[in-house]
Amino acid sequence: MPNRLAAETSPYLLQHANNPVDWYPWSEEAWARARAEDKPVLVSVGYAACHWCHVMERESFEDEAIAALQNDLVVSIKVDREERPDVDEIYMDAQQMLHGHGGWPLNVFCTPDGRPFFGGTYFPPQRRTGMPGWTDVLQGVTRAFHEQRDQVEQQATELTKHLNLRVELAGEDLTESPAQIRSRAASPLLQAADRTHGGFGGAPKFPQPFYLQLLLQQALDDSADNRDDARRHLSHSLRKMAEGGIYDQLAGGFHRYAVDEIWLVPHFEKMLYDNALLIPLYLDAFRMAEEGDDAHLFAQIARETADYLLEGLQTPGGAFYASTDADSEGVEGKYFVWTRDDLHRLLGEQDAEIACRRWGVDVGGNWEGNSILTAAQRPEDVARWLDLPLADVEESLARSRDALLEHRATRIPPATDTKIIAAWNGMAIDALAKAGAVLEEPRFIKAADTAARFILDNMRSDDGGLLRIHSAGRASIDAFVEDYAALADGMISLYESTGDESWYLEARSMIDAMIERFWDHEGGGFFTVGREGEQLIAQRKPTQDGATPSGNALAAKALARMYALTAEGRYADLIEAMRTTFSAYLSKAPTMLGLFVSVGDWLADHRSVALVGPADDRELAQMRRDLWSGVPRPMVVMQRSTDESLVPQLVDKPQQNGRPTAYVCQAFACSAPVHTAADLARILDDPLPN
Repeated sequence: MPNRLAAETSPYLLQHANNPVDWYPWSEEAWARARAEDKPVLVSVGYAACHWCHVMERESFEDEAIAALQNDLVVSIKVDREERPDVDEIYMDAQQMLHGHGGWPLNVFCTPDGRPFFGGTYFPPQRRTGMPGWTDVLQGVTRAFHEQRDQVEQQATELTKHLNLRVELAGEDLTESPAQIRSRAASPLLQAADRTHGGFGGAPKFPQPFYLQLLLQQALDDSADNRDDARRHLSHSLRKMAEGGIYDQLAGGFHRYAVDEIWLVPHFEKMLYDNALLIPLYLDAFRMAEEGDDAHLFAQIARETADYLLEGLQTPGGAFYASTDADSEGVEGKYFVWTRDDLHRLLGEQDAEIACRRWGVDVGGNWEGNSILTAAQRPEDVARWLDLPLADVEESLARSRDALLEHRATRIPPATDTKIIAAWNGMAIDALAKAGAVLEEPRFIKAADTAARFILDNMRSDDGGLLRIHSAGRASIDAFVEDYAALADGMISLYESTGDESWYLEARSMIDAMIERFWDHEGGGFFTVGREGEQLIAQRKPTQDGATPSGNALAAKALARMYALTAEGRYADLIEAMRTTFSAYLSKAPTMLGLFVSVGDWLADHRSVALVGPADDRELAQMRRDLWSGVPRPMVVMQRSTDESLVPQLVDKPQQNGRPTAYVCQAFACSAPVHTAADLARILDDPLPN
């Protein structure tokens, strides 16, 4: 018989709707019952693509006897962390305070007023390899709650006290420039760099786009002593990731992370945010690379990953789903792996031999008797080895890719988490708008436009505020600061790539609403939850980047770009206040604030480029192409084709003598207007006078 989760729209919660556990969604009803019955509350947090969440469900939450014990001892709340990052943030912090590590599934036990006192992640049903069993945990926690109540209350009080400490730790005197802070943040990354396999540290290995972004900016800094090292390791890491099993060699797109240090065996789920964050990084690396293999590869990966968003995650309405699962038919990775026999059966002898060499498919496989496809050999090497023309090999690989994708489509695919999340869609809109501009692919810009319009049209509350989630035809949950910030950032990129000033207006409106709802007027920085949102046991300011950028970093990025468009000091002033608010982190551990550090660096050295003239003018089009294909400087691009403009930085910059006209401004100083792409390139290559 379905439990209370059957009325929810989250695919993750609905996965648990037929458990014999008497689950509640996050609600006052659950807490009221716990208070009335004086029971501890289990807050169990996960997400639809979480492999170990599925394992724990199969082993424990679907077991009738274990569920009966759980129902008798505790009140159980199931939370989708992607719907409620505010809940996840608080209880994950508590788990890390208790044990020094976290992860999902997250299982935290609380007093009836919501204060945590014990937690863990995955538990087997019975004791196994030194891990306590779930039944032991339930009985032990309940016994402590009733028989050692004073100690439980003390633990809960101390944890909640620490959760409520000011996270910003302001008071440090920041005398360094943004570039100096960025250099301090990048230095430990280069020390931790895996020079053989790329990335940082050992297994498991995550792409960590914020760290790679720091290296990219370090590589562009002529004054940085380690700029060449940063550039080499950035390119090496991006290449190794693209060649590994973490990248879907057939359909494009990156899996969540690799369980090993060589990027071979992925955790097979694919997340919208991972791919949305990696596309701009590959685009910038393409723009920075000299002509050659790296430039071609980085452009290819950006294009294929953007195509994956359109083909693998785009909804019928044009927005983007949250993720796809790691498992299919209850087996992790089954959808994605192959054997040598598979390829020979499907492709024919010569095509199969070429495909096996290209994608590293051997007789014994490279993972549990199967093969995860990798870019094991370059097409040139395959051609040389088999003594075939390169063109023939490339044609064969194109045929094989189509044939394998066609066959893969007949398999039972991993489940899709069909939630539409505002923040993640904002990141996708940003990525696709940039991909369309840099790669000259209008379909990506069109997809970004459609997604943004879907969110603005379908994810609003009665008071006009943004809603975070759209699922099962319904929008719900007041948006958090990351939603406002990421969506505003994406719409700025849409304005830059199209010149459509309506996107500038929408972005500005979103940023101003974000300031009104989330800004801390006393301590600086943005709270996770708005003033009108549900207030939990602790107020949090998202500071450190995790799997996604922190809300404050996203907010700073949007503020910096809006400042460049408007020259209104109030936007820059908020970023300066945030620097003070988070000064202790910036002083002691800037790497933890990777994106925020990058924004400070960008704000200090950005240029505003205004292009004025008819949209179809050839010279103006060449200027646009050059801006998007050139070195990825800190820059905002403004365009206008009419006499009037609503963008403040365009108001006093007219077209001159009927010719396409470009203006370049930096630190409130502007160049003389120029009229050719060659002159614009010359100005950009020279520093403007201060």
